[in-house]
Amino acid sequence: MNHPLHPVRRALRARRKFTALSMVMLAGLASMPLAAQTAVWPTQPIRLIVSQSAGGSIDIAARLLAQRLAEPLGVNVVVDNRPGANGLIAGEAGARATDGHTFLMTSPSALAINQHVYKKLPYEVQRDFAAVTQTTSIAFMLAVPVASPYRTTADLVAAARARPDAVKYASAGIGNQSHLAAELLAGAAGARMLHVPYKGEAPAITDLVGGQVDFIFGTMPALLAQVRAGKLRALAVAQPNRAAAAPDIPTTHEQGVSQVDVTGWTGIVAPIAMSPAAISRMHAEVTRILQIADVRETLAKAGAEPVGSSPAQFAAFIRSETLKWGDAVRRAGIVPE
Repeated sequence: MNHPLHPVRRALRARRKFTALSMVMLAGLASMPLAAQTAVWPTQPIRLIVSQSAGGSIDIAARLLAQRLAEPLGVNVVVDNRPGANGLIAGEAGARATDGHTFLMTSPSALAINQHVYKKLPYEVQRDFAAVTQTTSIAFMLAVPVASPYRTTADLVAAARARPDAVKYASAGIGNQSHLAAELLAGAAGARMLHVPYKGEAPAITDLVGGQVDFIFGTMPALLAQVRAGKLRALAVAQPNRAAAAPDIPTTHEQGVSQVDVTGWTGIVAPIAMSPAAISRMHAEVTRILQIADVRETLAKAGAEPVGSSPAQFAAFIRSETLKWGDAVRRAGIVPE
C-alpha cells in the first residue's frame, strides 16, 4: 500500500529540486555571452561630471556625447559641471562617486598636472580612477582681444619685455595648461607677465573679450567661435603644424617660440570600484559615437580631433602625460602649494 509522503520528506524533496534548478540556472548564466550578462546596466541615469563650466572645451565635447549616449544606453546622461581649482573639485566628486553610474570627463589638469602643482590632492589618479577612453585631442591657441594692438606673437613678447608685469594673461586656473603655456612663452621670451587665474576657461575668455586681460592660451574649441565672430584675434596655435580647423593661423614654431608646444585633450575615467562590465559598455558606446561622421565633423570644425582609445591605451597615455607635464611645471618655475 502506498502511503503519502511524510510532510518532512516532501519538504526535503522540494528543496533538492529547487537546488538542482538553481544550479542549472547559474550554469546557464555563466555560459551566456558577456553582452547578455551586462544588459542590466545602466539601471539609472548616468552622471557625467565635467571639470569645466558650460562653454569650455570639455563641456562642448561632453554635451555632444551625452546627447548621443542617451538612446543606446536607454537612460538620460546628465552633464554635471563642477568647475574650479584646476579640476580638483570635479576630480574629488568623481573619485568619491559610489552609485556605479557616475563618470568624470576631464583634461590633463585633473589627471596629469595637479599632482605636480599641489602638495596634497583629494584623490590619487592611479589609485582612485579607472581609464575609459581618451575622447579628443585639442589644439591650443594664443588669442588677444580684437581691439588689441598686438598682431603677432612678436608684438606681444616685445611689449612684455618693455613693461615687466604690465601684460596680463588669463588662465583657466593655477597649473592649468593655459597657465603653463603662458609661462613657457614668458620663459622663452625672457619676459615677466602678470597671471590672472580664473575658475575655468569660459569666464577667462569672457574677460578676454571684454579687454580686462591681454591674452590667453586657450583650447581651440572654446576660442575659435569668438575668433570667427570677430571678438578675438588669433595670433598662433601652440604646436609645430597648423591646425586643420584654422589653417590660416600661424604656429608658435613659425614665430620663433618652439618652446611653447601645448596639446590638450579630454578623456573619461570612472571611479576605481566601478564594474568592468559598466566600463566596457561605456567605452564601447563612446568610441562608437566618436566614429560617426557628423560627430567627427562637428568636433573637427571646433578644433578637436576625435580619438577613442582603449582603456589600456588611455591609462598608459595618462602616465606618459604625467611625466611630460611634471617637466613642464618645473621648467615654468611653478612651486607646489
